Amino acid sequence: MINAILFAILLIILTVPFFVKAIEDNIEYFLFVMGIIAVTVSGAMSLDLLSHILKNHLLYIITAAVFISGLLFEIFKIKIKEFVKSILNHISLKIFVFMLIVVLGLTSSIITAIVASLVLVEIVHILPIHHKDKVVITVIACLSIGLGAALTPVGEPLSTLVISALKKDFFYLLRTIGIYIVPAIFVMGILGAFYVNRFADNAKPKQEEEYFKEEEMEIRQIENIKFIVIRSIKIFIFLLALELLSAGFKPLVDNYVMHMNVRLLYWVNMISAVLDNATLAAAEISPAMDPEHIRAILMGLLISGGMLIPGNIPNIISAGKLEIKSKEWAKIGIPISMAVLVVCYIFVFI
Repeated sequence: MINAILFAILLIILTVPFFVKAIEDNIEYFLFVMGIIAVTVSGAMSLDLLSHILKNHLLYIITAAVFISGLLFEIFKIKIKEFVKSILNHISLKIFVFMLIVVLGLTSSIITAIVASLVLVEIVHILPIHHKDKVVITVIACLSIGLGAALTPVGEPLSTLVISALKKDFFYLLRTIGIYIVPAIFVMGILGAFYVNRFADNAKPKQEEEYFKEEEMEIRQIENIKFIVIRSIKIFIFLLALELLSAGFKPLVDNYVMHMNVRLLYWVNMISAVLDNATLAAAEISPAMDPEHIRAILMGLLISGGMLIPGNIPNIISAGKLEIKSKEWAKIGIPISMAVLVVCYIFVFI
């Protein structure tokens, strides 16, 4: 009975935000409420759980990083804009986007996914393109960052937990999944450049200036103290919600996911689009597994994390700062992630 209710909650989370605009606009609060319901239904709600969640230093680090970066952008946005404009005077926008996606993807394992995503959104903020195009580039870049950050235990919680669970060395994940992730990052860069090429190839300075003027009002509206504070609070609530959901859905993971064939598990791990992939990785990966199984589990989790906003930390930060709605993200994230999943499956299993 409990599992059936949890399945129903998962279905609600996956569908309702796309049909109810009020929920889509307040996805953080919706997920928080669903998280509370999930932990209550599963019997996981306790003072120990709340204490464990509130002691998670990442909640405060990410929230503080978002708040501080917002303030810094407010202070230096004119200089940043001039810097980006200067670069775009020397290279095309498509080359710039390619470099942005690839460099952040490759360095996220060192500078962390949090820092990489903060750099991403501040640059995307002032690119001479419309909001809908920023959404596409951001989704692609976040998938690149999410993949790249897993190459070392420094990059993100998932890789830290995996290295700890397997008791492996610093470069183990680079050796194990790097052969898939590094090419995927370059593919993401090419995809971003190809998309930009559709509307910005040989863009004239006058056109770029018009874009900058158009976005100026948006930037002024977004980057003010009140908005920065509200956005930081929303991201904190979002992170709390993910912690609650992961704890609430643990019975489903324990009863069903952990006992699956690795090929099926690869696809089932698409649930990491709404659940914390680090928690799933910790539950699924064992030192007794061979590298092929570990590789399949990790790639399924990492790629699926790009599908929806809750999928990973870069998504949450970027969507929050750029005001990207769930439907906007899913429209781009799901087809791209599915395509990458299919290609990766062929390389890993066939």
